[in-house]
Amino acid sequence: MPDPTMLALEDFLPYRLTRLTDAISRDFSQAYRARLGLTRPEWRTLATLGQFGTMTATEVGAHSAMHKTKVSRAVAALEKRRWLAREPDTRDRRVERLTLSKIGQKAYEDMVPVAHRFEAGLLARMKPEERKALLAGLAALERAALTD
Repeated sequence: MPDPTMLALEDFLPYRLTRLTDAISRDFSQAYRARLGLTRPEWRTLATLGQFGTMTATEVGAHSAMHKTKVSRAVAALEKRRWLAREPDTRDRRVERLTLSKIGQKAYEDMVPVAHRFEAGLLARMKPEERKALLAGLAALERAALTD
């Protein structure tokens, strides 16, 4: 019987999820770092803009769960590479609209199959019923943790 005054960290769900996320993210980062030389925030920003097109930095941060300073640094780095362009919003000059340039769009398109292969390779190490259970469990956790 577990001791209720002790916390077995290795069994604590938030800790297990964090360890797993870090390990998978670290593995995947090797693919985009080697191919494109991007940091994790730069990759997330590139991927978000590639998926949705024109967005504000605030929208990128909200979608990719990044703090505004990380988004700002990622935007500056991608802009320095000429992978994105900023334009003032026509309704609110304090806001900038971010869009991938042709070079940035090409980088995104080159990485999409790499990301799909990485995900497929990870899921292929599981039995079909484990994959189904994992995806259902993740959806349930997202509903439990992310809904108000």
